[in-house]
Amino acid sequence: MRRRIVQTFGVFAALLALAGEASAQRNATESWDPSARDFSSGGTLAPAAPSGAGVAGGNSLDSLNKILSASQLSAVDRSIYLSIRAFQLSRLGREAESQKDITEMGKVLPGNWQIVLSSTMPGLAGSGDRAAALRTLDSALQRKPGDPSLTMAQAQVYMQIADFSRALGLLDAALAAAQNPVERRSALYYRGLANFNLGNFPQAIEDFNATLADRPNFKSKQAPLLWRYAAQVGAKRDARTALAREAGAESLNEWPGPIIRYLIGKGTAGELEVAAESDDAAKRANGKCPAAFFMGVEAVRKGEKQRAREQFQLAQARCPTTSEFNWAASSELKRL
Repeated sequence: MRRRIVQTFGVFAALLALAGEASAQRNATESWDPSARDFSSGGTLAPAAPSGAGVAGGNSLDSLNKILSASQLSAVDRSIYLSIRAFQLSRLGREAESQKDITEMGKVLPGNWQIVLSSTMPGLAGSGDRAAALRTLDSALQRKPGDPSLTMAQAQVYMQIADFSRALGLLDAALAAAQNPVERRSALYYRGLANFNLGNFPQAIEDFNATLADRPNFKSKQAPLLWRYAAQVGAKRDARTALAREAGAESLNEWPGPIIRYLIGKGTAGELEVAAESDDAAKRANGKCPAAFFMGVEAVRKGEKQRAREQFQLAQARCPTTSEFNWAASSELKRL
């Protein structure tokens, strides 16, 4: 389901663009577990808009109303569009109506409505109205108090505005409330990001190590491994040896493998840039964003402060504000 939600995010951006807003962007995920992302994206599939209710013309709320008036929407798609409308209504100060849409989501998708809302709000917050996203999440938490996925979504929005201390507290709560391995891994992953941005590198390393547990394959380990590498560099540990040991004899051809190849000394910066520009998966996922960030991390490891500063500034320019690479690049620049 989470993959389906991420695949539909192009529709969200189109709806927001109709209102003259910046399009929301998010890194794609490959499963229910957002920490299992491999920096690659699926296709650009979206829920089919009913005939005569597309996103061309009118404002975004009108378009959403037309789409939601159709009877042929699946339960998942209807829940996704309800979550977008709840956000838009909150932006307009129509909180009672926004809360009604959240209640309707619970009726349409009783077991998983909170997963939908937690998946859409951080990206929608990237349109610039993070207060509306937080209000919508607050309303959802009134309906399902302490839900880990909703709490993690709140933490992601706070990290967008660099309030990492508040995010850390929320993620501690999400971890304590986690009911299954996926929720636990996800909370640890995001807590690792909060600790990294706060400069708590030993704690970040522990979180990323913990979130690696029970992952079925190397592909699902790549994002935590790369972030652990960055934290180990910050802690002045032997990051390269640890990453090389994990990579072993794995093929590093599939994105983001070229990033790992570069970090363990088996590829050049030029080769990584070429892969980020030419690899199909990298192009779909804005691979130039993490490439710039990790080249900055490698420069920090080598003690090349000016090179690091240039790469982190490039990452800021390449990565959307909803991206953890944007947050981390900003944090690293403050530490240089």
